[in-house]
Amino acid sequence: MTQHILKVAAPAPPELLSARASYPPLLAQLLYNRGLTSPQDWDCFLAGDERLCADPMLLPEIGQAIERIRRALRNGEKIAVYGDYDTDGVTATAAIVEGLETLGADLIPYIPHRQEGHGLQIPVLERLYQQGATLVITADSGTTCYPEVDRAQKRGQDIIITDHHSPPDVLPPAVALVNPKHPNSVYPFRDLAGVGVAYKFVQGLLRSLGKSDTAVSGLDLVTLGTVADVAPLRGENRYFVKQGLRMLRQPHRPGLIELIGQARLDPEAIDTDAIACVLGPRLNAAGRVQHAALSYQLLMTGDAIEGRRIAVELERLNQERQRLTEQALVVAREMAQEQKDSRLLLVASRDFSVGVAGLVAGKLAEEFRRPAVVVRYGAETCRGSCRSIPEFDMVGALKECSQLLLRYGGHPMAAGFNIATPQLKDLQQRLQDKAARALDGLDLRPQLQVDAQMPLEQLDGSAIAACQKLAPCGFGNPYPTFLSPGVRVVEAQQVGNSRAHLRLKFKAGRIVWDGIYFRCDEPVPPRDTPMDIVYSLRVGHRSGQSRMELQVLDIQPSPT
Repeated sequence: MTQHILKVAAPAPPELLSARASYPPLLAQLLYNRGLTSPQDWDCFLAGDERLCADPMLLPEIGQAIERIRRALRNGEKIAVYGDYDTDGVTATAAIVEGLETLGADLIPYIPHRQEGHGLQIPVLERLYQQGATLVITADSGTTCYPEVDRAQKRGQDIIITDHHSPPDVLPPAVALVNPKHPNSVYPFRDLAGVGVAYKFVQGLLRSLGKSDTAVSGLDLVTLGTVADVAPLRGENRYFVKQGLRMLRQPHRPGLIELIGQARLDPEAIDTDAIACVLGPRLNAAGRVQHAALSYQLLMTGDAIEGRRIAVELERLNQERQRLTEQALVVAREMAQEQKDSRLLLVASRDFSVGVAGLVAGKLAEEFRRPAVVVRYGAETCRGSCRSIPEFDMVGALKECSQLLLRYGGHPMAAGFNIATPQLKDLQQRLQDKAARALDGLDLRPQLQVDAQMPLEQLDGSAIAACQKLAPCGFGNPYPTFLSPGVRVVEAQQVGNSRAHLRLKFKAGRIVWDGIYFRCDEPVPPRDTPMDIVYSLRVGHRSGQSRMELQVLDIQPSPT
C-alpha cells in the first residue's frame, strides 16, 4: 500500500483541556490541533457567527474606491466589471454586479476568455472604453497588471482593483487596490477568496450609502467561489461558507437549481465536498473548454428554462473537460517520468490545452509529490500552469524569476505565467535549481496529519458528534483524521468504472464499520489480518441512503 509519513498530533496541554471542562476532551483536542489555543477561540470557531467577520471599511483603499463609485453614480457613468474565468472570478463578478444593480448603475459585465490569459488585457480595456466605460472595477484580478492599469489611467479610464492575489513589489497605479494582501493592509483576515473580497467591497459600499447590505443574500456565490478556489475555511471564510451552505441547500437561483439537478445532487446534502468535486468543476468547465461567460449567465439568469439549457451544456462541457484532462495526462506523465530525478517537473507540448493544464499539473504534483509545471508551448510565447506542494512556494519562485516572464501571478500552491518561448529553457533550469535547494534533504512522501490514535471500538456517537461540530471542513480546516490499530478487514471489493476504489468492511471487537478507499491501485488487503488504518469520518451515499462511513486514507499491516 501507499506509504505515507504519519504525523500524530501531540496531546493538548492539560491546563488547556481543564480550562473548559464542558468541552469533551476529543473535541478540545481537535480544536487545539487546528491552532485554536484558547477556550475563547473555540467558542468563536464552533459558533461560526459574525464574530469572525471584520469591518469592510478596514480593507485597504476602500474609501477611495467608494468615493470614485459614488461620483460615477452621480454622473451616470458607465461602469465595467472585469472578472476572471474561474469559479472564483465568475462569482466575484456576479457579486459586484448584483450589488451595483441595486444602486441603479449602468453596467457592462465582462468575463474574459481563457485564451486571453489571466488579468487585465489592454485591447479589452480599450474596447470597454470605446463602449463608454470610464470606470472599470476588477473582480479577482488586476493586482499584478501595472502596464495595463497605467495605460488605462492615462487615457482617462479609472481602474478599481478588487483582488486577493499576492501583490508584486511595484503596485499598479489604480484609483484603489482593494486587496487584503496589500502591503499596507490592516484587514485582520488576509485569506479571503476573490469573491470574498468582492462581497466585503460591496458590503462596505452599500453601508456607506445607507443601504441595507442584505446580510447573507450573496453568500451562496461567496461559498461557491471560496471552496472552488481552495481558500482556507478559517476566520471569515468559515462564516461565509457556513451561512452560504444553508442557502445552497435551499437554492433560489434558477440556474443553480438546474445545475444541482443535472448533477443529481440532493440539495439538502450539499456540503463542501459537493462544491469541490461536483458543482465547482462544472462551473469551471465552461472556462476550461468553451467560455466562462456561460457560468456567469447560469448564476445570473432569472429564467428556469434558460437555466436548464445552460446547466445541460455545462454538464456536457464537464465531460469534455474530463476527456481532455485524461488525454493530456497520459502524455504529461510520460514526460514527467523522464524527469523523475528532478525536484521540480516541467513538461511542455504544443498539444496541451490551456484549459486543463492546471488540472494536469495538479495531478502530476500529487502523483510525483513535487512541484509541477505544465506548459502550452507556442512559436512565440508559452503559457504555464503550476501546482506545488506545501514545502515549495511556487509564486515566490516565479517572483524571483520575474525578469524572464511576460506575466505571472497566483498563490504559493497554484500559479501561472506567460513567457517568451526562447526564455522557457532558462526558466526551467532556474525553477529546478530553486526547487533542488528548497527541497534538499526533505522526505517528499505524502504526509498524513493524524488528529488522534483511537481504537475503532471507541468511535462512538460522542466521537462522531465532536467531529461534526467542526463542519464545514475543507482546506485549512481538514476533516478529523484518526489512526486505529489492529483492525481486521472482513470484506473488500474493488468498485468503480476502472475498479480503482475499494469498498471495505472493518471489524474491531464487536464493532463493524463500512469504509471506502478511493484511488487505491494497490493489492486488496488480506482478510482477517490485523491492519492499521488511517481514515476520516464522512457521510456515504449508497442506494438512496446516507450513513456514516470511514474514508480510508492509508492502510498497512499491523506490526507483528
